[in-house]
Amino acid sequence: MKRRKKHLKKSNIFLFSIVVVIIIILGIRSNQKNTIASNSNNQKQSTQAQKVSNQKKEITKKLQKYLDKVTADGTASVSFYNLSPKKNSSAAKKSNASLYKEGNLAVSSNASTPVTSASTYKLFITAYLFNEAKSNNFSWTTSSINGFYNMIVYSQNDFAETELQTYGISSIDSFIKSQNWYSPVFTTSSNATTTAKSLQELLLDLFHGTGAFSDTTNRSKLLSLMGKQVYRTGIPAGATEAMKGTTVTDKVGFLDDVNNDAGIVTLPNGQRYILVIMTHGHNQSGFSGFPRIAKITKKVQSIVYGN
Repeated sequence: MKRRKKHLKKSNIFLFSIVVVIIIILGIRSNQKNTIASNSNNQKQSTQAQKVSNQKKEITKKLQKYLDKVTADGTASVSFYNLSPKKNSSAAKKSNASLYKEGNLAVSSNASTPVTSASTYKLFITAYLFNEAKSNNFSWTTSSINGFYNMIVYSQNDFAETELQTYGISSIDSFIKSQNWYSPVFTTSSNATTTAKSLQELLLDLFHGTGAFSDTTNRSKLLSLMGKQVYRTGIPAGATEAMKGTTVTDKVGFLDDVNNDAGIVTLPNGQRYILVIMTHGHNQSGFSGFPRIAKITKKVQSIVYGN
């Protein structure tokens, strides 16, 4: 009986040892599989990151070459700044979504050269008034609501000129300078001037609702009116031609041979970008330069986002 118990005890120990060995082997194999899977994932991520990096270089190089070409004679200024795609949009869910992370593809040419702003200066007037409203130094009345509407939608001058006189050129220029935008925009002896870069930076604040545009009601009011403005043959026309269903909220400017456009563009798949194009010369008059703006817009959008 004792021998049998001894034998059973030894058998149990042996079986236990085998089980332990099997568990260890299975654990090793599991760890190996996990390691292989992890290495595979890391390799895939590394490959995707390299692919995105290559795409970025290719797009920005091609875009820079094109913008340098269209601004070579000094009669155009262009500033492009990509925004991240809309959350949960088809563009945001793509494997290369990181390529379009905000500012990742920003390219400009001649964008820091001061040029005649024409009516794009009204965006700076708007920013100033919105900032004054925070301190209760500006309020909406029937007159100001109507004037503001006509200023943005039809680019009429009355409201803007009245506000310039009311608050003074120096005060408005000081505010503009405090925002690190090009200044002075306004002088008593010449037309208002700005840069494509400054307009792009202003639109970026507007897009994010920061700085002067932090009040959601005023911000929504401006964006809504910019979407309704009636001069659509520049950026809106070019963006829509590049991809049907694209929408644009923008502000134009036209004076003598100057045709300018500054807008926020949203594609049907959720991609978004800011584009400012300022032109003069080329025997432009009236609105004859806007087809030139549309052509540049179409090409820029096609380079960055395809057709």
